[in-house]
Amino acid sequence: MSGTSLSHRDYVGALFRSHYEWLCRRLRRHVNCSVSAEDIAAETFAQLLASPSVVPIREPRALLTTIAQRLLYQTWRRRDLERDYFNGLPDDLEPHGHSPENRAQVIEALQAVDTALDRLPSKVKATFLLSHVNGLTYPQIANELGICQRSVSDYMNKAFSRCLKVPTLLQAGNGTIGAWRL
Repeated sequence: MSGTSLSHRDYVGALFRSHYEWLCRRLRRHVNCSVSAEDIAAETFAQLLASPSVVPIREPRALLTTIAQRLLYQTWRRRDLERDYFNGLPDDLEPHGHSPENRAQVIEALQAVDTALDRLPSKVKATFLLSHVNGLTYPQIANELGICQRSVSDYMNKAFSRCLKVPTLLQAGNGTIGAWRL
């Protein structure tokens, strides 16, 4: 290991020793669970450690708070996505009927769809969500967004193409997520 990477590791280690408990206390106010707060705090420092190099930081608590908030928002978003998906399942497909492995695969695939859609233009994402979440038809989507049906079709193709490029989706159930067929 080179001297620079060792000093980077030492610097992040010193930040960890100085600010880990403070960050955990701060996060506990938002998650009401000490284990979740510790997980997010640990992931915050892991991301800092994984960065190429950290020069001496003037305001380390501000940086740590920013990283931790991003991780917290991702956690909340993932939880909301899971809840919305499982609330939308028909009664005969309730999550308790699936194995934990199957449930984990579905959640991973949903997160991959969410990430893939976030990189699309807003009308393309809205078209996909109106179709698959709200169950609207192409004419209804066109009316809702003020676009032609041809644009709806094009946007759906773009969204499907993007989702099919995600390796997680290709491995999870041959392109099927619940009632969605990709």
